[in-house]
Amino acid sequence: MTTRGSKVGVVGAGVSGLVCARELVRRGFDVNVFDKGRVPGGRTATRMPEPGLAYDHGAQYFTARDPRFRELTADWLARGVVAEWPGRIVRLEDGAVIDTSPQPRYVGVPGMSAMAADLAAGILVRTGTRITAATRGPDGWTIVTDDEETVGPFNSLVVTAPAPQLRELLGSHPFGAAAATVRMTPCWAVMVAFESRLEVAWDGAFVHSSPLAWVARNSSKPGRDGETDCWVLHASPDWSAANVEAAPDDVAKELIGAFSLAVAERLPPPCYLMAHRWRYSHGSDPIDRRILFDREGGLVVCGDWLAGGRVEGAFLAAVRAAEAICGWNGPR
Repeated sequence: MTTRGSKVGVVGAGVSGLVCARELVRRGFDVNVFDKGRVPGGRTATRMPEPGLAYDHGAQYFTARDPRFRELTADWLARGVVAEWPGRIVRLEDGAVIDTSPQPRYVGVPGMSAMAADLAAGILVRTGTRITAATRGPDGWTIVTDDEETVGPFNSLVVTAPAPQLRELLGSHPFGAAAATVRMTPCWAVMVAFESRLEVAWDGAFVHSSPLAWVARNSSKPGRDGETDCWVLHASPDWSAANVEAAPDDVAKELIGAFSLAVAERLPPPCYLMAHRWRYSHGSDPIDRRILFDREGGLVVCGDWLAGGRVEGAFLAAVRAAEAICGWNGPR
C-alpha cells in the first residue's frame, strides 16, 4: 500500500490493540504494536507460577452476542483456541446460593492468554516496551519509549492505554481531557491453590455484601490441569480502591478470610497464595463513545474503558477504530 497513511503505530497489545492491528494488516497497512508487558494480552492474562498451577487472574471468561464477534468465536472454537466453560455460575447473597441465568461462557485454552497469542500471530509486536509520550509533527506521529528511544514517524496512531494514562501519553491533546472524565478503579486479584479440593457445588460465583466481587475455580475450566484446586478471587472495586496501596501479602490474607465467610466453609490449607493488583481495571465512558477519533491528525483512542469493559466490547471498539483509519487513509 502506498496511499497516504499506510504506516500505523499501535500502543497496547491487549484485545483492542491486537484486533485493530490484525484488521489493518489484513487490509494492507504496515503496523507496529508496542506493549509494556512481557507477552501480549493485557487483562486476558494467564499466570503459571509453578507446574500444575494456572490462573486467569484478569478477564475470567467472555460472552459473544454481536454477529462479528460470534464469527471470530466460532473460528476460535473450531481451532481449539477457546472452549465453552460449562461450569455452574451462581450468586452468593445473604447466605444463599442462587443460580444465574444460563448463557454460553467461553475461555481461552489452556488459558485466557491463548486468544491474544492467536491474534498476535503474524503481527509485529514489540513487548517489554513502555511508551511514555506521543507527539505529532509534519511527518506524522512519533512515540518515545521509557528508554528515551524515539520511534516513527507513523501516519496514524492507535492508543489503547487506560484512561488515566492518556494525559501523560498525549500531553496537551484534547483526548487527554476527555479521558479525565472517566474514573477507573483498581482490582485486587488473589491466586490460591489448596492442598485438597474445596467442596462447593459450583465453579464460579458473583459475591454480594463482601470485599469480594467474584470467585472462580480456575481449574474447572476446559484445558486446565485440574489436579490442583486453583482459585481466582477478585475484590470489589470499592474494596480495591480503599486498599490500593496495601501490601500484597496483607491483601491475600484479607481476601482469603472473606472467601471463607462467603462460602461459609473452613478452607483447606493453601499451598500457593499470591495477590496481583490491576491498577486500572474498572471504568466506563459516561458518553459511551466507543472510540475517540481525531480526523485531522489520524489518532484513534480505543479500549475496553470506552466499550463497557468486556472482551466483546474491546473487540467491537477495535473494529470501529480500524474502520476509522481505513476511511481516513483509504485510496484517493
